[in-house]
Amino acid sequence: MAVLKVPVNSSDHVQGPDDAPLTLLEYGDYECPYCGLAHPIIKRVQRHFGERLRFVFRNFPLTQIHPNAEAAAEVAEFAGAHGRFWEMHDGLYENQQYLGDKLYMTLATQLALPIHELRVALAAGTYAPRIRSDFLSGVRSGVNGTPTFFINSKRHDGGFEFDDLVGALEMEYLRQAA
Repeated sequence: MAVLKVPVNSSDHVQGPDDAPLTLLEYGDYECPYCGLAHPIIKRVQRHFGERLRFVFRNFPLTQIHPNAEAAAEVAEFAGAHGRFWEMHDGLYENQQYLGDKLYMTLATQLALPIHELRVALAAGTYAPRIRSDFLSGVRSGVNGTPTFFINSKRHDGGFEFDDLVGALEMEYLRQAA
């Protein structure tokens, strides 16, 4: 079983308590249709577990098959630098079929982000090193597609349907309690 080689740290995007007994980490690609399908399921899983779950997202853009994935990840990281990562993250997944400059600027405007700064950051590749770091941490952990999930640092090789994820998380929770 593959394990997470780079532990969750202060540079990660995290929702939920740091001391939650369960951590669900996703390596995702904003243009991946399966990641798009998983997005609302993850939201349901988060609601189901509440304070027992910490959710972490890392970028894993598959640029050879998803030409908009890198730019979308850079837009999310730009938003993150302005304290709006999760709002942009959700906006990108919820409008996945429209990925491109027009959507990025629309979402940035809705989130009151500085458009000129976003354009400069995209042109300069300001956030590319951060995305590369996430990507390489995934490669080191055995990630070769998206979405890939880790539950408490162990790769989840099952499905990403609600029942699959809840079942695996509940098993991990019970394992810890034993």
